[in-house]
Amino acid sequence: MAETFSAKSNDTAALAARLEKRWAFMMVSIMALLVGVMIFTGLHWAMMPPSRVETINPSTLHVSGEFVESNLGSAVEADGSITVRIIGQQYSFTPQCIVVPAKTPITFRVTSADVIHGMLITGTNINSMVEPGYISTFKTEFEQTGDHLMPCHEYCGVGHEAMWANVRVVDKDAFSKMAAKAGRLTCDL
Repeated sequence: MAETFSAKSNDTAALAARLEKRWAFMMVSIMALLVGVMIFTGLHWAMMPPSRVETINPSTLHVSGEFVESNLGSAVEADGSITVRIIGQQYSFTPQCIVVPAKTPITFRVTSADVIHGMLITGTNINSMVEPGYISTFKTEFEQTGDHLMPCHEYCGVGHEAMWANVRVVDKDAFSKMAAKAGRLTCDL
């Protein structure tokens, strides 16, 4: 009887050892697969950046192209949507105040002339990094009129605390009247 108990005990121990080895092998395999996926993804993205990434030369922003000063602010597109172009630079956003209509699709296109900045529009879910050499693009729609503060939330130097702008959301009709007077809108127009 003692030998039978001992034999059963040995069979149970052998079964447990085999199961533990299988689980250990499965866990090591899963970990190796995850590390392999991370390495492949890192190398792939380094060699082929995503197609949605737009680059720009930060040293010529104000001279030519999409981000010349006369092209900054809000503009009405042919389909009725609004495009807002902004430049972040130590220690301000240009333009300092942006006017957009409520209940209208809006595309923000933002870049930096010098260092990494952050762009946050309070009271919304808009929160983006603004890097020199790249154009940050995101779309939104404001449901209500009102004023929103737009601070830089990425430390960019000793004047960082003074880097902010305003986003003024106005009624669609009021925006249309302002847009009829000027092609590009800021709070100054």
